[in-house]
Amino acid sequence: MPQNPERRVRVFRLIAMLVLALGLAAPATPSFAQAGGQVRVKIVKAGLLVGGGVGSGTLVYRGKTYPFKVSGLSFGITAGATVGRLDGWASDIREVGEFAGTYSSVGGSFALVGGVSGVHLRNEKGVTIVLQGPKAGLELAANLSAIVISLK
Repeated sequence: MPQNPERRVRVFRLIAMLVLALGLAAPATPSFAQAGGQVRVKIVKAGLLVGGGVGSGTLVYRGKTYPFKVSGLSFGITAGATVGRLDGWASDIREVGEFAGTYSSVGGSFALVGGVSGVHLRNEKGVTIVLQGPKAGLELAANLSAIVISLK
């Protein structure tokens, strides 16, 4: 019994589409070369024109917890004082040492007794941190910030 060539082509296309669909539906696994980590930071900020802040936090990276210190300066319109707890994610980390460094941010915030803040930071090694969370105090800010993170 001879095989129908059109039927072979249809079966081949069906198999190819199923393989493609399975590949797209499979969960993406993060590359071991560039992993992400969970970040939690507590920070106290104050300023008038020039602001400053200090704090501490933890990075959970590849199943281990790394404590770190945070310090920073902001230049621009800054007035007030706040205390905040931020949670988020760090990405594009190849090794834990790359997390430490100087991060930059341009942005603004406002808090009157309480509020929510968010920040998107990037360091010279390409590590990106996105944080958000509640803060308490009084602050009006529109500035350029430099934040230094050092592992303890």
